[in-house]
Amino acid sequence: MRIDPPLVADEREMLLAWLDYHRETLAVKCDGLTEEQLRDRAAEPSTLSLLGLVRHMADVERSWFRRVLEDKDAPPLHFTDADPDGDFDNVDDASARDAFATWRAEIEVARANVARWPDLGAVGKRQRHGEYYSLRWILVHMIEEYARHNGHADIIRQRIDGVTGE
Repeated sequence: MRIDPPLVADEREMLLAWLDYHRETLAVKCDGLTEEQLRDRAAEPSTLSLLGLVRHMADVERSWFRRVLEDKDAPPLHFTDADPDGDFDNVDDASARDAFATWRAEIEVARANVARWPDLGAVGKRQRHGEYYSLRWILVHMIEEYARHNGHADIIRQRIDGVTGE
């Protein structure tokens, strides 16, 4: 269930509330659609689909909250170096139920990992692109990542069945 973020809160509560809001917004954009509709591409030549977005965000959650924050061995789920857009490109035979379950599981791991880090200024344990990132930066980035992709999801959903929303 999507809950509006509080209007007044400390920084941590606010960031986590906005991240959860945007996570649930993606779920809302996908709600009530068939597997075929979830696989429906945005527009040629793009391979962007709602199912692809869910798969992509599972890998994004995994990358930032497992690998960068915790330095865990967590290889990508839906893409490889040889197939860097596999999260979007390979949805024709992908199970929506499995993709949503995987995405939700990655969110739960992310929440548990964040809970172990009380200081938003603490720096993750693994470099990415030769840099270390603070938990604060990761949370802000994740909000931005979801917000951007939720805009894509809104356009795709409107094209599929006319449903719009925030």
